Amino acid sequence: MRRLTLRGRLTLLYGGLFMVAGVVLLGVTYALFTANLGQKYQVIVKGTYLSPSAGPNRPLPTNDVYVMNKDGALLTGSDAERVMNEQREQVRQAAIKSLLTQGSVALVLVGGLAAGFGWLVAGRVLAPLHRVTDTARRIALTPSALHERIALKGPDDEVKNLADAFDTMVERLDHSFDGQRRFVANASHELRTPLTLGRALVEVAMHRRTASADVKELGESLLTINTRHEQLIEGLLILADSEKQLTAVYPVNLADVVTHVTAQLTTEAAAVGVELIRGPGEAPTRGDALLLERLVHNLVENGIRHNLPSGEGERWVRVISRTADDCVEIVVTNTGPEIPPYEVESLFKPFYRLGAERLVSTKGAGLGLSIVRSVTEAHAGTVTAVPREGGGLQVTVTLPLDLA
Repeated sequence: MRRLTLRGRLTLLYGGLFMVAGVVLLGVTYALFTANLGQKYQVIVKGTYLSPSAGPNRPLPTNDVYVMNKDGALLTGSDAERVMNEQREQVRQAAIKSLLTQGSVALVLVGGLAAGFGWLVAGRVLAPLHRVTDTARRIALTPSALHERIALKGPDDEVKNLADAFDTMVERLDHSFDGQRRFVANASHELRTPLTLGRALVEVAMHRRTASADVKELGESLLTINTRHEQLIEGLLILADSEKQLTAVYPVNLADVVTHVTAQLTTEAAAVGVELIRGPGEAPTRGDALLLERLVHNLVENGIRHNLPSGEGERWVRVISRTADDCVEIVVTNTGPEIPPYEVESLFKPFYRLGAERLVSTKGAGLGLSIVRSVTEAHAGTVTAVPREGGGLQVTVTLPLDLA
């Protein structure tokens, strides 16, 4: 059962307190009113009495009580007292009934108005809290939105203090993550130089006329290790770039990206016996073309490298781009080993590899899907992965549709 919102609870509290106060006020009024009506009054009729039988006027004593009934007869003594008591009780009952009936109707109407007014006031008071919640939700869903601030304007009260404290926290987090990205990018750039120098030295030693077979074999091994390190550094640079806020976006048709990437990787797929199936459909979006190309490249490359071992069955990778409602999708499906559903989310962690967490291997540096998620989030999209029945993985990237 859905819990009542804070605005609803405040409205109920405000309206309930008003109704309780109204009931108490109505009760006090009723008590005072009945006490006042309970007092006994004596009516003395002075003057002369005109008989309805057209008789002569007769003077009336001034020290007695006289009552004329509906027939015009003059009553005195106990009869007059009885008639007056009956009339007084009728007036009392009519007054009480009128007070309770009309007072209750007025109380309900005014209570409803008070509850509605309380609803409006509660909504106005809670509006800044909704801004805090919406900003926190956007930042949680899109890490690149850490630059956003609430910047609440208004009186210096508890709500503004909360919003200011939240802005301060987000600003510190933004600076921390930005510093981390800059460190990764700078460190990666600095590591490129010694790796490039090391590659050059190894190649020079290997191509000497006096180089022996052992030296050439050792050089090949060193170049392979150097290549793995270069892949790791390139992945870190792309990861750092993809986590930055996109400053310029342009129209990109993912169908063209799929065609380009599959053409690049067809040779690699054929070399390992993997059939590359492409189904480019129109999928216009907006973003950074280089990052989107890297996204598709990583997905296809990941499907090729993490496929079934040679000779263990049919091996293929299928890439599809399409438009679905108000978004575009890239769907990459491949054959491969069985993947437990609880392991799927971990595949998007940096350096995580199914079955073992290693920095680098012959299949890559373990940054492919991490880069895919980072690029997707930078383009305000989502990425999901589900195990394919029979083995392998299906990864779906959803991005906003370009309606221009």
